[in-house]
Amino acid sequence: MKFAGIALVLVFTFGGLLIAMHFNFEHFVNIVMVILNALPGEFTIIFGCAVAAFLIANPPHVIKDTMKAFNCLSKPSAYSKKDYMDLLGLMFSVFKLVRTKGWLAIEAHIENPHESAMFNNFPSFAHNHHATVFLCDYLRIISLGNDNPMTIESLMDEEINTIEAHYGHPGHAIQTMADGVPALGIVAAVLGVIKTMASISEPPAVLGGMIGGALVGTFLGVFLAYGLIGPIAGAMTARADTEVMYYRCLKVGVLAFLQGAAPQVAVEFARKFLPHDVQPTFQELEESLNAIPAPA
Repeated sequence: MKFAGIALVLVFTFGGLLIAMHFNFEHFVNIVMVILNALPGEFTIIFGCAVAAFLIANPPHVIKDTMKAFNCLSKPSAYSKKDYMDLLGLMFSVFKLVRTKGWLAIEAHIENPHESAMFNNFPSFAHNHHATVFLCDYLRIISLGNDNPMTIESLMDEEINTIEAHYGHPGHAIQTMADGVPALGIVAAVLGVIKTMASISEPPAVLGGMIGGALVGTFLGVFLAYGLIGPIAGAMTARADTEVMYYRCLKVGVLAFLQGAAPQVAVEFARKFLPHDVQPTFQELEESLNAIPAPA
């Protein structure tokens, strides 16, 4: 869908130009040729400077994360309904084990989660290193006697804010690039005008082509900023939100259990918190929980 959107931006831009010219294909081709002739130099100035500024402004880890964040174009959401079913199922298993055998029974699982049969029953969660560490750390804190829901909630909120900032860096960095690209387009256009003025003795037809080529810089800067780079930044931010939602779901379930809810009720609280596109129905979740083997 994202790639279809990018294609439609190009189609509607040049399709609208053709319509505005009353389908005068000869004139349309002439204008497109002016754009194509000026494109290599103008694009190099605008996009090259934008990338250079991006490298100057951001530390290496943000640059690396931004490169990875382009997967938002092929996978807009970090987690599927199946991933959340695994998450809810794991929370249910943990809560049920604690409710029946006490907090000491969970220690072996949280100390070696990758070797835990209970964790490995839910592969999408077990393979998520950061989420596994997040949950195990809080279960460890609680098992040591720090089970005040307000204290745990406050600590979770602080950590989730840090996680949110981490996942939000790529979208913010690309949006900053998008904000600067129109100004870089003006820089490219001004350089084109300087080039034109240096050739002022040329005939009008030649000067017209040079002025048109200079204006391609302004067009390209605005087009890239609002038609491509800005929307990509928005897609990165939207995907980052889905990353953070996973941790917020964990938080809701853990806090509900700490406040005295039964395991299935605590998991239901976490289910209701989820967006509808990844939220399993009550019946789907109930059937899934009933099929989970008893934790040991």
